[in-house]
Amino acid sequence: MRTIKLLTGYFFLATLMVSCYADVIIEDDYIEESAFNTDQVLQSYDLWYVDINATRGGGEVPFLQRAFTISFDRGVVYANNNIVGIGKTGGGYGIDVGTYGSLRGIVDIDHDVDGRWALEVYATNSNTIELYDASTDTSYFLKGYQTNNFDYDMVFYDNINYFLQEYDAWEKVYTSQAGAFNDFDNENYLQFSPNFFRSSIDTPNTSIASLQWDYEGDYQVYNIQGDDTLKTLTLDYDFFGDDYFELYVINDSTIELYHPDSGTTYEFKGRGYQQYLKSAKANERKKRTKSSNPMMKVVRKKA
Repeated sequence: MRTIKLLTGYFFLATLMVSCYADVIIEDDYIEESAFNTDQVLQSYDLWYVDINATRGGGEVPFLQRAFTISFDRGVVYANNNIVGIGKTGGGYGIDVGTYGSLRGIVDIDHDVDGRWALEVYATNSNTIELYDASTDTSYFLKGYQTNNFDYDMVFYDNINYFLQEYDAWEKVYTSQAGAFNDFDNENYLQFSPNFFRSSIDTPNTSIASLQWDYEGDYQVYNIQGDDTLKTLTLDYDFFGDDYFELYVINDSTIELYHPDSGTTYEFKGRGYQQYLKSAKANERKKRTKSSNPMMKVVRKKA
């Protein structure tokens, strides 16, 4: 097991220094803290953003793999597991997912779905901690923020792929009068999974369970250089090539797809929202992976 260390010279807030140093033991240039001080570290920020791309090791802590943020508040663990509603659910903290207790340099988490996990706590700089699972030799790196300075919009747009996947289907609810006729006019439903999309020409108001998916293919979301809130989407239709759209988010359940080739604007409404709380079935579908959208150099064509 790794030596438990908290680099408090970098980490503790000034308000904690007086009360938290009574139990400090200095050993080999590391500072080993008490259970009380470990809890103070965990509660020193409202939110811990889980930087999934920084994860080290081949194992997995399921509830950290799902979470965008995690919070520790007086024995209760909160998490933002969904992009839908992030910044609003639970006042920005997300939902209650379990309880925790602190030991010397260890947080003992009892998760409502994933059970008991004892994770070692390390401070890596002034606002970043490492949670290390010795059983799988895996480390997660969490960056601390207060809710009033956390950029929820950044998290939303950086993880927009997951937003698309959080609905069982997207139903077309609007097609603009402007724009040339094109094959995509016939598509009334879209569904996005981590690895592919499906489309259907079934009539509006068809129940999700009754949808007949007519086509399955690859899709890709792109970031746009110099335009953080614009994303583009390509849908790979073998029979007429890639369809390219500018992707806009209207609200937590509505997206707009602008088709530059035809000048047509479509709106799709999400149906069958999957809230990743305590449903094992839903949680099996949701797992963040190390990834980043490729960059595209285009200028938005929609006014």
